[in-house]
Amino acid sequence: MRPAARNQFRFVREVMETVVLTVLLFFIISSAVQNYFVDGVSMEPNLHNAERILVDKWSYLFHPPQRGDIIVFAAPPDPSEDYVKRIIALPGDIITIRNTTVIVDGDTLSETYVSSARQGNPFAYKQINNFIVPPNDYFVLGDNRAESSDSRDWGFVPRNNIVGRAVLVYWPLGESNDGLLPNVSNVFVNVHQTGVSPSAAIDIHGVDTNSFFFIVTPGIFLIGIWQRKRPGKSLRGVIKQRENIDM
Repeated sequence: MRPAARNQFRFVREVMETVVLTVLLFFIISSAVQNYFVDGVSMEPNLHNAERILVDKWSYLFHPPQRGDIIVFAAPPDPSEDYVKRIIALPGDIITIRNTTVIVDGDTLSETYVSSARQGNPFAYKQINNFIVPPNDYFVLGDNRAESSDSRDWGFVPRNNIVGRAVLVYWPLGESNDGLLPNVSNVFVNVHQTGVSPSAAIDIHGVDTNSFFFIVTPGIFLIGIWQRKRPGKSLRGVIKQRENIDM
């Protein structure tokens, strides 16, 4: 083979390899994340109505869900719908709610992510006093406590219902919360595990999935922009109000 032909063949092969790897990476990332459309105000002020978010579906393969994570899950009242809420208590935790005060394992939470203007408890008539979260279940609340359909009403979220962890608001740009969602684990720093949680998820030590997600964020962001043209799945979970807010 002539040198010129050999160089041309090498160039074509490198281009093909690059295209194949790019397509492969695209589909891998596409399977690892999913875009959703926020429908309602149950997570205000941290997620706004009509925003689009990306959900990481892989991290929980390597470590169990954590307190403070915002998760997307099939709604226990109607599994055909997806809700987005924040994990407050893990399997084995003891949860108590007194009006708007949330106590986990005896520690009264100072919930920095809850706005005083949106504080409330429409389910105060349902007594939640020293409830032990069962194995493989999670207790979740909306950040908009006055208008959220959550564990105060219908109970726990089974692990199998969890789709993944919301990590990124990617549209519209210029909002108060665009970008990576903040880590609020410091709110739960004084909460100690007292119960059982042997099989909540696969926990592979030494794998920093948060760092991995940060590394691939540029590619995921591009996919998110591409997915913006697609409708995405709707996230609900708001109490029906007089103005006919959807569940």
